[in-house]
Amino acid sequence: MSTKEKYQEDLDVLTEEQKQHEIILYNDEVNTFDHVINCLIGACDHTEEQAHQCSLIVHYKGKCTVKTGDYDDLKPRCSKLLQAGLSAEIV
Repeated sequence: MSTKEKYQEDLDVLTEEQKQHEIILYNDEVNTFDHVINCLIGACDHTEEQAHQCSLIVHYKGKCTVKTGDYDDLKPRCSKLLQAGLSAEIV
């Protein structure tokens, strides 16, 4: 095995181990900006500024990645968003 092949193999293993998931928040016509902001602060540990920016992105673009990490960390966070009436999923 060449050095280049070994390097690529090591890189593939590291990439596989570091696979991150995302919580995607979707726009709806029901929830207010304040509600979305408060939910993001509570569920995703956003600052007020981060939550505000995400709410604007969701409003204008239709969706936004609001948290990235391990699935086990994201699952309860996404559940909180869903229980609060927001539309979100883990990808």
